[in-house]
Amino acid sequence: MALTSQPRQMPDPGERLRTGFGLLGPRHQRHSLSPDQLDTLALPIGDDGVVIGVDAEGQPAVMGINRPTPYDIVLIGGLWTAQVLALRAAATGARVAVETGRAQQWAQLVQAVGGGQSGMTLHDVGRVPPQGASAGGPVLVIRDCGMRPPRGRVASAPWQSVLTLLPYLSPVAPRLMRQARLVGVQRVSPDEAAEIGRVIGLPRGEYESLPTLADGVTLWCTDRDRQYVMTQATDAETGLLGTARRMD
Repeated sequence: MALTSQPRQMPDPGERLRTGFGLLGPRHQRHSLSPDQLDTLALPIGDDGVVIGVDAEGQPAVMGINRPTPYDIVLIGGLWTAQVLALRAAATGARVAVETGRAQQWAQLVQAVGGGQSGMTLHDVGRVPPQGASAGGPVLVIRDCGMRPPRGRVASAPWQSVLTLLPYLSPVAPRLMRQARLVGVQRVSPDEAAEIGRVIGLPRGEYESLPTLADGVTLWCTDRDRQYVMTQATDAETGLLGTARRMD
């Protein structure tokens, strides 16, 4: 006697979901890696970061502040530019710790951003506590400590960048510039420009241009690259900080 089979009734998709099963998808073999192979994996990091202005071609200039390696920045320039950078770093999700001897100049900014572990905090010079930076909670420490900033208690570390603001060239500036991964220079005197050019190896045409830079323009320098950037404030930034200025 021949055997016949009845057509098999497929379960209703809604019933599968109610009973804890998802919809059927493509079948693939499981992917597994050994612990040694995990060490070889890396995520590509592109040109993401804080938009600090536009370059000479009008294209966005991006500063990668949140990094898995220590990163030191020196800015010889005005408070206005440092505060714009602080605002924009906070907008990307970084916590900003400001070490300063002029807290009154930062108070309004801190109030606008919000304090605590998810915003911006103020600290007296030499009183910045450990920040506990991590990939999920990167930190930017801004040191606004005058012409001769003391050695900081909190140094750059993975996911913790440090920006040191110097209003003018000072006796400690050459050492700080040589140690920094990124140096920004705004308008300075001709004598200061020549010294800066000597310390970081600027061509004559570039260091001679420094005394003529407009408010809001910064020459950013690494070991291999140099770029003029114009920082343009948004309406909200202008309402909070005023217009771009080199002098405070």
